[in-house]
Amino acid sequence: MTDIHAEWQRARYQLVEEIKKLGFPEELGDAAARNLGSPKAMYRMISYLQNVRPKKAELIVDEMLAICSEIEEWKKKKESQAANAKYNEYLNS
Repeated sequence: MTDIHAEWQRARYQLVEEIKKLGFPEELGDAAARNLGSPKAMYRMISYLQNVRPKKAELIVDEMLAICSEIEEWKKKKESQAANAKYNEYLNS
């Protein structure tokens, strides 16, 4: 097992455990892990769960969607910056 795969599995396991500790089904944790898609995002979600301790599944899903949205916006920003850099390089040459 690669280090990246092991880290993903560790983060997924911790996320599922935190969700189960709050009294929610394991399937919610699995779905959240799949949607978050990276250990960094999962650890961010774990931090939210530990600090806020939400009482409703809807709050967990809302936070997961917010994290996913922020990640998507960050990716778009980086793509835009890369395209802008190439365009500027073109103009300067």
